[in-house]
Formats: sequence, C-alpha cells, structure tokens
Amino acid sequence: MKTKVNTIFNNAGWMPALLAAIYLIALTEFSVLGNSNKNGNDSYLAVSGKIIDNETQKPIMFANVYVVGTFVGTVANSDGEFLLKVPKDKLNGNLGVTHLGYKNFSIEISQLSNGVNEIKLEPEFVPLQEIIVRSEDPIILLKGAISNISKNYRTYPVMLKGFYRETIQQNRKYVSIAEAVLDAYKAPYDNYANDRIKIVIGRKSQDVKRMDTIVVKLQGGPITPFYLDMVKNPESLLSEENFKNYDYKLTGQIILGNTSCYVIEFNQKPGIELPLYAGKIYLDVDKLAVVGLEFRLSEYGLPLANSLFLMKKPLTLKFETIGADYYVRYTESNGKWCLNYVRSELRFKCRWKKHLFKSSYIAMVEMAVTDIDTATITKYPLKETTRFSDIFSDKVENFINPEFWGDYNIIKPDESIQSAIEKLGKKLKRK
Repeated sequence: MKTKVNTIFNNAGWMPALLAAIYLIALTEFSVLGNSNKNGNDSYLAVSGKIIDNETQKPIMFANVYVVGTFVGTVANSDGEFLLKVPKDKLNGNLGVTHLGYKNFSIEISQLSNGVNEIKLEPEFVPLQEIIVRSEDPIILLKGAISNISKNYRTYPVMLKGFYRETIQQNRKYVSIAEAVLDAYKAPYDNYANDRIKIVIGRKSQDVKRMDTIVVKLQGGPITPFYLDMVKNPESLLSEENFKNYDYKLTGQIILGNTSCYVIEFNQKPGIELPLYAGKIYLDVDKLAVVGLEFRLSEYGLPLANSLFLMKKPLTLKFETIGADYYVRYTESNGKWCLNYVRSELRFKCRWKKHLFKSSYIAMVEMAVTDIDTATITKYPLKETTRFSDIFSDKVENFINPEFWGDYNIIKPDESIQSAIEKLGKKLKRK
C-alpha cells in the first residue's frame, strides 16, 4: 500500500521557473520496471571520464562527448563527469570533446582506460593585453549589449522547432525520462510579449527504475527553457537594476565558431543576502550581442536557495539544495541572434527526519532548436500551449505516436539530444 503526500519545489530562483517546480510524493515501496540494457553488455563498451580545465583543474560542465563521425554522443554533467556507451564496431574510432571557449579535443578510443579517464581541455583564449577592447569596464560592455538588443535580435516574431528532454536521476539512476518535439511562437525580443510553446509529439520511457522513498515530478516542462532565454528575460543577469549585486571582470577574448567574443566573468557580491549566481557571459566583440552564458548558483547564494526551490513539503521531510547549473547558447541567422540551446540541472537531497537514509537527485531540462521559420507565423491560442502548471511527464501519453519515432524507438538518457535530432532528421523540420 502507498501513502501519498504532495510536496512542491519551485526551481525558479528569480523567475517563474529556472528549471521547473518539483512535486514530491512519499512512497512506502518501490519496484523496477524493465531493463535499461536490453541488448546486454556485449554490444558496447562503457567509457567513463571527467572533463576538467587544464589550467584551473576545475570540472567543465555540459561538454559534448561523442564518437567522431557518428550519432553516438552524450553530454557531461555539472561535475564534468560522463558515461558513454560505445558500440563495439566503433571502438577503432576517436572520442571527441567540445565545449564553449575550449579547443576541440580528440583521442583514440583504444587509448582510453577501463577506469575513469581524466580529459583536460585547453582554453581557446586570447589575453586582454593582445586585443583591443572598446572599454575595459565590463559594465559599459553589458550596458551596450542591453541597448543593442533591438539591433542584434529580431523585433518580429518567428517560429522555432525544438527537441526537448527532461530527466530525473535518483542516486545516479534514471527514474524518469520524457522528451518531445516542440513548435514555438518566439515573441519579439524588444517587448515583453510571452513565447508560446506547443507540443507536437512526445513520449516517456517506462524502462527506468522506479523511485524509492519519494516520487519526483517536474512541473513546467517545455516552457522552462524559454524562461532561460536571458536576453528575452534579463531580470537577474542582464538588467541594470541587478548590476549592483554582482562583481564583474573582463577576462579576455575567445573564438566561438567564427565569432570573436569578450568573456565577462561575474560573481555575487559577498554580503548580498539573495540567492544569486556566478558564471560567464560571452559577448560578440563587433555587435555586443550575447552569444552564450554559463552560470550557477553562487557560493553565497547556495545557502539561501532552499526558500526559492521549496514550495511545499511534508513536515518530516528535509530538503537541501546542492547546486544549480545553467548553460544557454544563441545562434546567428541572417544577421540576427536567436535562442539555440538550453540545459539546466538542479541537484538536491531529501531525507526523512529520524532516518539516516538520504537520497540525492538530479533534475535536468534540455532543449535544442532545430529550425527557424520567419515566413509562416502562428501565434497559438493559449489553450493549445504548455503552461508552467503542467507536468509534462503526466501529459505526454496524449502525444505518443510510435510511427513518428520510427527506428528511433528507444529513449537513451545517456545519449545527447543532438544525436537524437540527427537520427530523427527531416521529421524535425517545419513543414
């Protein structure tokens, strides 16, 4: 028999949702559904590793890890760790690693050990002494980026096609996986009109371990990555009102793709009693457009974060926020920048009072834009769009169509969504 107690966590930080709200439901029993490796261990070699910065020795979160020239790939977690299952017929190939602001890395798979491989990435970085900057004051550069939004981003709506995935891990085991293809009405960047997201098709995996102690459900779903569009929603990091809460430092210049970018590092000021952030902002040198951001709850903000994420819980349940990490990337098309990729992870622990047992959780949301349409614009009625109050994993059954997924009929949580996009190919293109 199961006893249910609703508990709500709001991963908002400073907005309606940075990740999603989390519902916890108490359980008194658990079981295992399916087998996460139906093909057995003979069909692949599991390669594990940790990706770090060669200079700072700090982990690099959300790096892309893949078998060069194939669809096989994954993304490192917020601690730089990854596990990639390489098919036996690909073992003669190379393992590639890429990340924003670092030189591409490649190594023969045969050279990797059976244990945890440490992979060091070299920063692709130009010191400030070797470049000409408009101003050495990062605040001036950020104010320029804000004033240039209407020049660098579209002041008219466009339609986006995207691929979305959300997962929950309990003690490093996947307990919930759901994904979907999205259509999005992307509102103009120069006003406060809301983006509207419609689920085209979706599904969830039943081949996961069921949770013990509590059930975790994410509220918010596919609308969440659009809240993380920092240019569209600048309230915390890119608004002048918040500049007083952060220390900023212009640390150099890097090449992202073909774009030269300033790197502005920021951190919450000591003594500011707010759960704020630390990270990096990448600005196009020529246009002062925001090309990307990577940030996390700061060391000063982390102890204050529980009040943000926790909305409701049983009295006997203790909740502790361990960390929250975010990665946002934009792409340029016809001279205008637009949201391209978002990934976020919330890490937390739960423990019942008077019990020694403690469970750790990782809730992840990820989305990649696959297509932009500037010609056929459809502003979906609100009743057809997703809302923050929705729990996507509960609604996804309404969108299942096995024929759409074709040969790609198994959800692999350790496979990057870029790999899934390549497999689905033209089905993700707008008609």
